[in-house]
Amino acid sequence: MNRIIPKVVVYTTAWCPYCIKAKALLNKKNISYTEIRVDLEPWQRAVMIEKSSGRRTVPQIFIDNEAIGGCDNLFSLDHLGKLDDLFGLNIN
Repeated sequence: MNRIIPKVVVYTTAWCPYCIKAKALLNKKNISYTEIRVDLEPWQRAVMIEKSSGRRTVPQIFIDNEAIGGCDNLFSLDHLGKLDDLFGLNIN
């Protein structure tokens, strides 16, 4: 059975330690993502704010266009095992 892998988009800046931490977790789990740097493309911040229902801080992480929040939210999903479930990482 072919599994559809969810699409991940992460809005970041270069200097944000939480962005770095969130990307490190995704990289550790080999979850591919598209990074949008709002420090390099400032107009993308308005897109991020609209998509996230007004959240202004980075990172803002989206899985299949659903806003999941920031770094703490990503780590919470991981801690609960939901990240592994979503990406099929715990299938033996």
